[in-house]
Amino acid sequence: MCGLCGTFGIEEHWTVDKTAVAPDPAYRRRERFRRIAQANRILSFSRLKLEDFQGASYVLCSATGKQEMVSDLGALWQLADTLSSVRLDPLDPALLRHVQQAASA
Repeated sequence: MCGLCGTFGIEEHWTVDKTAVAPDPAYRRRERFRRIAQANRILSFSRLKLEDFQGASYVLCSATGKQEMVSDLGALWQLADTLSSVRLDPLDPALLRHVQQAASA
């Protein structure tokens, strides 16, 4: 089965890009990539990376080459825990330090 099949017929999640109604496509694209960059600051703690997939969904990549389609940012975190042996606990002091250092770099 093609990975694209996972993007059809999905209900809109509350994290879906609300800038989609904005008339400026460049603005929507910048905002989407800004959110991806923010997610990657967190995901890099567990050696994962999020990439855009045609402006409609995302691809989550592991350090070992595994890739999974992600329909929205709400589904991202559970899948990240599945793909990595490092759990992303938002209250973990090591994760918070990592994100802070990544943001200041």
